[in-house]
Amino acid sequence: MADFRTPLSRARGLGASHHGVSHWIAERVTSVALVPLVLWGVFAVLRLARSDYEMAVAWLSSPLNAVLLALLTVISFHHMHAGMRVVVEDYIHKRVSKAGLLLLNLFVCALFGALALFSILKVALTGGAY
Repeated sequence: MADFRTPLSRARGLGASHHGVSHWIAERVTSVALVPLVLWGVFAVLRLARSDYEMAVAWLSSPLNAVLLALLTVISFHHMHAGMRVVVEDYIHKRVSKAGLLLLNLFVCALFGALALFSILKVALTGGAY
């Protein structure tokens, strides 16, 4: 059986998975959490498509719906951030480009996730009033 590890890797005792297992598990946990949330979200969107603005605001003012939508948003953006991080780490090899793209991924996911969460909370808590 061939050993594909470098001499430095053998000396350090670290394989390819010295930190990747926790990322892999986190991606799987968010994937499992997203299955029922996305099914609920699709059902909710189909029901809301037939209603008007006031009905949608009333729907989002329900604590259960607001919490589930907030969970869907937060977990989705976290899952997207993790997935894009893996793509950048695996396919971008220049150190500066990789660091820049990883920071951009973090900032974009955090910014849009925060905006979405703020919007959900604003409608849920104030009834959509300006």
